[in-house]
Amino acid sequence: MHDHENSERLASYADILAGELPGAWTSTYLPSADKDDLAELAERVWDLNLVAATLAEIPLQHAAVLSRPDGAQLIVLDRHDERDGFLIAAVAPHSLPDEAYRAVAEPNGTALVDDPFQAAETVAGDLLARYDTALAQVRHNAIGGIQPSQPERVVLTWQPDGSLAAAPIGEAAAAVLVANGFVQDPQTSIHRLSGDDTTAQARAVRELGAQLDAHGIGTGLQHPAGRTAPTVTPAALPPAPAVTRAPAHPAR
Repeated sequence: MHDHENSERLASYADILAGELPGAWTSTYLPSADKDDLAELAERVWDLNLVAATLAEIPLQHAAVLSRPDGAQLIVLDRHDERDGFLIAAVAPHSLPDEAYRAVAEPNGTALVDDPFQAAETVAGDLLARYDTALAQVRHNAIGGIQPSQPERVVLTWQPDGSLAAAPIGEAAAAVLVANGFVQDPQTSIHRLSGDDTTAQARAVRELGAQLDAHGIGTGLQHPAGRTAPTVTPAALPPAPAVTRAPAHPAR
């Protein structure tokens, strides 16, 4: 059982860490009394390395959960090797089917130093990048047909109904999509733009491309085989050759 001092230390550390990470992260502390929540959280730890080995030896007794508006979560927990600092790992979204995780490498967690400001640099430069990439792959698997984006490039995929879909990585890209009419699915974080008005759709794509470029993020369009984007104007066809008809035979 953790005493009050250790609980306060973990909660305070996680609060500072959340405030230092890029984006709008919040921290929630789970005490030992929240046994069901801790058990459910431990099952969703997305790790097959250091953190998984720790949890296999010592059950989760308390933890802090860092959450981002797009559904991403990180868990901060104690180390049990008599060293200062904590452990941190990604949390797998429970809203996605198990099949979506197949063939996706775990974004294994890492150890953090006792200084939360220095730890935030480690998380932002390593774990978050791997976590965002893994999340995009899993969400792509869950939806099917949506091409995964990268941190430096948002891929827009045409859908059979004429809409556009994207799985952005990072809050900056997601904010630009929403500002230009894309609607986020809260379960998958896939963003969709209706194709009911193709003129408005084309204008939105042009504007978001410029706005993403200002963030150093490129834009790509993925066209499924056999489908042409509605904004593409077909090339002019050459004039049909003149048809010469044989003279009619005079009536006999």
